[in-house]
Amino acid sequence: MTGTTLTDSLGRGGRVRPLPALRQTATMAWRSLVSVKHNPLELVDYSITPIMFVFLFTYVFGGQMAGSPQEYLQYALAGIIVQNTLFMSMYTAMSLNTDLTKGVFDRLRSLPIARSAPLFGRIAADLAKQLWAMLLMIALGVVLGFEITGGPPGFIGAALLLLTFAAAVSWTAVLIGMVAGDPEKVQVYAFTFIFPLTFTSSAFVEVDTMPGWLQAWVEVNPVTHLSDAFRGLLLGTPAGGPILWSLLWAAGITAVFMPLALRAYRSESH
Repeated sequence: MTGTTLTDSLGRGGRVRPLPALRQTATMAWRSLVSVKHNPLELVDYSITPIMFVFLFTYVFGGQMAGSPQEYLQYALAGIIVQNTLFMSMYTAMSLNTDLTKGVFDRLRSLPIARSAPLFGRIAADLAKQLWAMLLMIALGVVLGFEITGGPPGFIGAALLLLTFAAAVSWTAVLIGMVAGDPEKVQVYAFTFIFPLTFTSSAFVEVDTMPGWLQAWVEVNPVTHLSDAFRGLLLGTPAGGPILWSLLWAAGITAVFMPLALRAYRSESH
């Protein structure tokens, strides 16, 4: 970067101006996206694994749960996608942790770019991958018999809601990635929290089929609200309450974990 370009990108106090910072964030996001080209194994996590989950839940559990795979798919696809979204959010934590342990962030910090660009670029790239996985799973569901009775508005609303919630959860992933000692510990944290949340929710079964003592938790579980909202939007059924609760949960998670994640990130940047 030339001296003139660097000067033009800096504001008062030596801070990078908003527009150059936005371009640098986009560049960092593109860096994360093109890494798939050099590491095709990432396609397994973002393509093959979601496909496998749809097939397994539909044809292994469908007959037992709803009498036929197609009927169960109509209910469970939303929950499968929500579960996949939560698990994929932990890839943000693993990627950040790997970059830290391998010294990638040290090299990035030596560049004349906004300190936030690598972090926000990573989050933006991972949200794009989340969108890809969601579209892939819905397309496969349609091929297997899933009907989007909510029409295009419901589909678009469901996608936006899921990405909003994924963006909120990404701040928990950033915090975990910063404080975990290595990628293996990130996986431990992910399985410890995400598995109980997804399986004690309405993602895969109706709430009224569970024991009464468990229903009390399931009804306030954020995964239940998100699954019900996502399902309602896709199917065109009433989902005003779950949508509102999902947005409130997203706002609350962001309000709590974003400051903590940014503080941990800044401490690593000094």
